Amino acid sequence: MAYCRQEGKDRIIFVTKEDHETPSNAELVADDPNDPYEEHGLILPNGDINWNCPCLGGMASGPCGEQFKAAFSCFHYSKEDVKGSDCVDQFRAMQECMQKYPDLYPQEEEEEEPADPVQEAAASEASATKEEVASS
Repeated sequence: MAYCRQEGKDRIIFVTKEDHETPSNAELVADDPNDPYEEHGLILPNGDINWNCPCLGGMASGPCGEQFKAAFSCFHYSKEDVKGSDCVDQFRAMQECMQKYPDLYPQEEEEEEPADPVQEAAASEASATKEEVASS
């Protein structure tokens, strides 16, 4: 005897061998573009932000998720000539929150630019000359 049960978003249908002997009369339903379980990119078809997009790397959740959402939403919907220039306060709040959790949001350290070998040699030479003069 066939039966069906619902588990969350999934519907599980159990069928018997006899059920499989007759052709299916199932009708396919068009995909719902607003289905929260459907895979979408960053922007949903209706223009909203897909906070579940893996491309956000989990930034929308966690201790600073609300600040991230506020800043990102502001930027996404910004109508300013310099997009997002009206979102400084939201981005500042997000950054301040992230600084409170350095283990979760590591700060990228700025790397020093490699020194120019010519300048480095000149600096070493000047230093050596100063030492020679000082010891004389």
